[in-house]
Formats: sequence, structure tokens, C-alpha cells
Amino acid sequence: MSRVIKASPEAIFDVLADPARHADFDGSGTVQKVRGDATRLSLGAKFAMDMKLGPLRYKISSMVVEFQENELIAWAHFGKHRWRYELEATEVDGAPATNVTETFDWSTARIPKAIELAGHPKRHPANMEATLLRLDALFEA
Repeated sequence: MSRVIKASPEAIFDVLADPARHADFDGSGTVQKVRGDATRLSLGAKFAMDMKLGPLRYKISSMVVEFQENELIAWAHFGKHRWRYELEATEVDGAPATNVTETFDWSTARIPKAIELAGHPKRHPANMEATLLRLDALFEA
């Protein structure tokens, strides 16, 4: 899913690279809050989140597996599938903007077929669209 957001890649990347902000833009409703240290993410950085799926509360630990400052960030947890954000600078009416693309990549998953059988590839596009809308809302004037 992609969306043009009226903010610079640097401003958007700062939000994506701050695990304490992940609940602010999560469109799935599962991300609750960061656990422990909320330092800025970088390649190889590990972070943990409190999560909720329906009545089920759980913790998930992830690691940043792709990273290019202000352009690309992706993380994966024990299942090895990735959540990736790619940022490309653009303009809207002469003002700085960014085309943000969110990808759910299960090609790297430990058991890709299990991801498919669970229905995640069909369910996640709506969550990603909601995530990009929420991310956009963080930058509205």
C-alpha cells in the first residue's frame, strides 16, 4: 500500500524509527505500547511491543532487518516475515511530501504457507491502508 503524505521523508522516518510512536500510527489495532527501551531504531536494533489481538494480550520482540536512513526501514519478529516502509521524496503543490509504501513481506517467513493459511495476506492490506491514513494524520496541519 502507498500514500503520499505532506511531510518530508526525514520527519516521517523519525516517527517510523521511534518504537514509542508505533502505536500512534498502527492501523491494525494490535500495537499497544513499546516495552522497555525506546531508543531510535537502526539496523540490527531490537525492540519489544505490548500487543493485543481481541482479548489476547501478548508481547512481541522484533529486530530491524533493513535500514537506510530516511528511505527504508523494515523489522521482523520470530516468524521472520517483514513489515517494510519505503520513503520517496516528492512534492505536493510545491511543498515537500513523501510517497510512503508499506509492505507486508512473508517471502522471508519461516513458514510462508502458514501465513497464507492464517489469511494474513488478504487481511493486512486494509490494516496497512489504515496505518498509512493514521501516519498521514500525524502530519496534518
